[in-house]
Amino acid sequence: MKFLVNLDVDDLERAVDFYGSVFDLRVGRRLGTFAVEMLGGPTPIYLLLKKAGSAATPEGIQQRSYGRHWTPIHLDFVVEDIEAVTVRAVAHGAHLEQPITTQAGHKLALMADPFGHGFCLLQFTGQGYDELTS
Repeated sequence: MKFLVNLDVDDLERAVDFYGSVFDLRVGRRLGTFAVEMLGGPTPIYLLLKKAGSAATPEGIQQRSYGRHWTPIHLDFVVEDIEAVTVRAVAHGAHLEQPITTQAGHKLALMADPFGHGFCLLQFTGQGYDELTS
């Protein structure tokens, strides 16, 4: 099985700059004027241009908003140097929502991208998640 990640954004070039500069992803294909494929991670990320205020559901019950929003799914980016990536992300418009914490087997930073999507930076330490198993 293969999966793809799609992120709605209201400014395609700003999103390309953010995900390219912060996570060293590179542009794969441009799909017309409405989508850009970002490569370099374990699965492609597709940045999809969707106007703020446009219908987010077929029924039009919800409209897209690019202020900080909550969703039950988010991306974790596993990094080698969480401090450096956190600084780089903030410099490119991300918000650090909770300072870096050190927990058993990992460090974690809770963040939001410039488009309101929550994400985490994760740096494994020691035995990683194996330290959490019994």
